[in-house]
Amino acid sequence: MTDAVAAANPVIVDSYPPRAARIGWILFDWAAQPYFSLITTFVFAPYFATHVAPDPATGQSLWGFATAAAGLAIAVLSPVLGAIADAAGRRKPWIAAFGVLLVVGASLMWIGRPGDPSVIAPLLLAFAVATIGVEFATVFNNAMMPTLVPPERIGRLSGTGWAVGYVGGILSLVLVLGFLAGSPETGRTLFGLSPLFGLDPVSHEGDRITGPLTAVWFVIFVMPMFLFTPDHAAKLPVGRAVRQGLRELRDTLATLPRNRVMATFLIANMVYTDALVALFAFGGIYAAGTFGWHTIQIGVFGILLACSGTLGAWSGGKLDDWLGPKRVIAGSMTVLLVSIMLILTIDRDRLFVVIPVTPPQPGGGLFAAPAEKAYLALGLLIGLAAGPLQAASRTLLIRLAPRARITQYFGLFALSGKVTSFMAPLAVSLVTGITMSQKAGMAVLIAFFLAGLLLLLRVKERA
Repeated sequence: MTDAVAAANPVIVDSYPPRAARIGWILFDWAAQPYFSLITTFVFAPYFATHVAPDPATGQSLWGFATAAAGLAIAVLSPVLGAIADAAGRRKPWIAAFGVLLVVGASLMWIGRPGDPSVIAPLLLAFAVATIGVEFATVFNNAMMPTLVPPERIGRLSGTGWAVGYVGGILSLVLVLGFLAGSPETGRTLFGLSPLFGLDPVSHEGDRITGPLTAVWFVIFVMPMFLFTPDHAAKLPVGRAVRQGLRELRDTLATLPRNRVMATFLIANMVYTDALVALFAFGGIYAAGTFGWHTIQIGVFGILLACSGTLGAWSGGKLDDWLGPKRVIAGSMTVLLVSIMLILTIDRDRLFVVIPVTPPQPGGGLFAAPAEKAYLALGLLIGLAAGPLQAASRTLLIRLAPRARITQYFGLFALSGKVTSFMAPLAVSLVTGITMSQKAGMAVLIAFFLAGLLLLLRVKERA
């Protein structure tokens, strides 16, 4: 390591904490992932679009606007709070505070009764609050990584965290589909059981319980991080930390244009993360509108997608340490690009535009139609690529950022992932609303991923 690099990345600790500290940190991903699996992707978002909103296209548009509003708030505040946290030293109080927002907002998802227009506005507000909570808590949890393992093991730690998070998402989906969410037609869950706690399938209580379940899950499984993972030592009182943090953020932003490598990476992350957020936000909604899938079909799809994501994140962490995060990110984006383009060539009765196939039939079995099988296969590819993309991105940030300002740079990282995070959902929502075509809306994401890939190729990765 050169003197310049060493000066930019001072060593904060002489030794690393025991294994329990790493396990506690990893379990944060396990605690938070059900929010993304159950609420934003596979259960509640499709339920909102198909049963709460007037129609799927309107539901997709409204959900996109709420996602965009939350992203804008995160973009504005994340670097500021990150800078203040670096000056103050401690991360856990911030995780606790934003965890409360997640718990409150997710719990309020229960009010989302089907066909009741009066709940749409408060439901979207609760979703935005919970999203702000989980995203900010993640910023401060990420910033703890460099003090837990040596630099050469950062990729593996990040990948393991994402993989464990995916497993948590899988188990939460199995719990909902197998025991809580019954089909409105049969009244039975995926396992053929009556829903627990007398949850009514007709009023979709099994879909709505995902909010309170996510809140309870987070509270239980985030506790090991608070108990076993050491926090940074306190540095300054809150008042002085605010002043110093804002001053350091101003200095960082002033020098960022001269740091072309970091600036280019943050812009690239801004573009491709925007596309990934929209892809997950609308993937289940797109399937519900295209194939008429309901909670059980979308949930099983989500379980299989999370399984492929687990494998991708775990193997991607090893590839990260071996090949470097930049190559892992570039390869993942290439897979995502190809998958999206192929998905847009699939219709209920046609594959790849030109091959006619039998459309899905009522009672035809789970994923029985050829188009459903093709969509499922491409979804598994997306899951395989998404985990490494996200895990390697935070690893690359750690390699590029000065250690002494790591939370501030994770704030900028969150800023780059959120400052335009309303753009892709907004673009999808606007194009969908104008054309009344979900396919046309999803096609927008190709341009975002392609632009992100081209920008990433200009980033020079530090050894």
